[in-house]
Amino acid sequence: MGMKKISVVLNTYNAELHLERVLSSVAGFDEVVVCDMESTDSTVEIARRCGCRVVTFPKGEHKICEPARDFAIHSASNDWVLVVDADELVPDTLRDYLYDRISSGAFDGALAVPRINLFMGEEFEERSDYQIRFFRKDRTMWPATIHSHPIIDGRIEKIPKRRSLSLIHLDNPTISERLSKLNRYTDYDMERRCGKKYGSCKMLFRPLWFFFRSLFLRGGIRHGRKGIVQAYMDSIYQMILMAKITERRLEQDGRDR
Repeated sequence: MGMKKISVVLNTYNAELHLERVLSSVAGFDEVVVCDMESTDSTVEIARRCGCRVVTFPKGEHKICEPARDFAIHSASNDWVLVVDADELVPDTLRDYLYDRISSGAFDGALAVPRINLFMGEEFEERSDYQIRFFRKDRTMWPATIHSHPIIDGRIEKIPKRRSLSLIHLDNPTISERLSKLNRYTDYDMERRCGKKYGSCKMLFRPLWFFFRSLFLRGGIRHGRKGIVQAYMDSIYQMILMAKITERRLEQDGRDR
């Protein structure tokens, strides 16, 4: 039996900013598939120049990449798939780790990969998260909702949280850009949570809890003013989300009277 192969899958839309650097970091895999949602910049040109296989998912009215995730995964030629965003770097040590895991024959599940995030130009390593990104395509389905996680038929393991085994998330938007994203993401999140009810106490204390958790429990305080700003952003997200859900419920209650 030959060595097992891995396909890297990226979903893109106007993703030229970091794309060449990202594709360079995954050049050592057996296949790289770029699933593009009809970009109008040089994304497709860069992908083809780097030797990627490009497939197209019609953008239509979609404003997020999740509707194209499942299509992209099942466009891969190999059974094993690593999903990478167009602003994430894959260290060589992580690539080697993945090949070692599947070559033994004992592993047949999925892996949650640690990811290091940037905030105001600084790596917040203690705020690294886990993303389920490595799996067999025939045992995976990715829902089409924002920030959704793949549904895996099998056991999910976590890769040890070390920098050498982590995706490096290059996305480093300004505060203005983050606020614009916050407004857009809370719109999508509201659709998922519109059945929830938030009373006065929860509306008062939930943002405060997220501020406290971000600053103290998740180590933001070690980053000084940047950590405080991050804590405010976490708190504001919750406040805006609850405000939008409450507004919609009040509108619906008014129509039902």
